[in-house]
Amino acid sequence: MSNSQTTASDKPARRTRRPGRPEGQTNLADEILDAAEIMFAELGYSGTTLRQVAEKLGVTPAMIAYYFQSKDNLFRAVFLRRGQGISDSRMERLSELEGKPGKIVEDLVRAFIEPSARLYGDQQGRAFLRLHARLHMEPEALSFELRRTVYNESTRAYARAFAELLPQLSEREIYQRMSLLIGAYLYAFSGTSRLGEFLVTDEGESTRGLTENIIAFGTAGMMSRSNV
Repeated sequence: MSNSQTTASDKPARRTRRPGRPEGQTNLADEILDAAEIMFAELGYSGTTLRQVAEKLGVTPAMIAYYFQSKDNLFRAVFLRRGQGISDSRMERLSELEGKPGKIVEDLVRAFIEPSARLYGDQQGRAFLRLHARLHMEPEALSFELRRTVYNESTRAYARAFAELLPQLSEREIYQRMSLLIGAYLYAFSGTSRLGEFLVTDEGESTRGLTENIIAFGTAGMMSRSNV
C-alpha cells in the first residue's frame, strides 16, 4: 500500500463532544447557579422551571439539564454552593474560639451569625438568604435533606459550645434558643421584613447596624433566665 493511501483506522479519531455544550462557556454552570438562585428565591422551588432559568440566560433547557440533570439537582447545587461555605466558616470560627481564653456567649453568637451576615452585601447573597428563609416552604424531603447535609455538624458543634458556657440550660433549651436565633437572623436578612415600612430611608440606611443588633438580640436570648 502506498504512502498516499489511508485506511479508516489510519484517520485521526474525531473527538466526540457531549451534545449541547457551547465552546468557550466554561463559566456557564456558575451563571446557571446565579440565575437559578435568584429565581428560586423569588418564585420558590415549585414556581421555578428549568425552562424559565434557560430563558433568563438565553440558552436551551437541554443546556441546564446537561449540567444539572434535574430541577432537584439544580436546587441542591444552588443551596450547597453557599450553605456549605457558611457551615465551613462557622466551624473555622468555632475552632479559633476554642483556643481563646475567656470566650463569652457573644463570641459564639457572632461566630455563628457573621458568615451569613456577610452575604447580605450583594444581590446574589441576599437572594440566597431569601431562598434559605423560605426553605421550610419547599418540598419537605428536599429541604430536610439539605439542612441536615449542610448544617447538622456545625449546629451540633455550636450547641455543645453554648452548653459549656450556659450549663444552667438543658439541651432542649439550647436547641430551642438556637432555632429562635436562626429564625431571627434569616427573617431580618431575607428582605421580607417590614423594616422599610417603618423607616422611610434608603435600604442601606435602614439596615445599618442590623448585624450588630441581631448579635446583641441573640446573645441576650441565649443568656436569658431559664423558665424550666
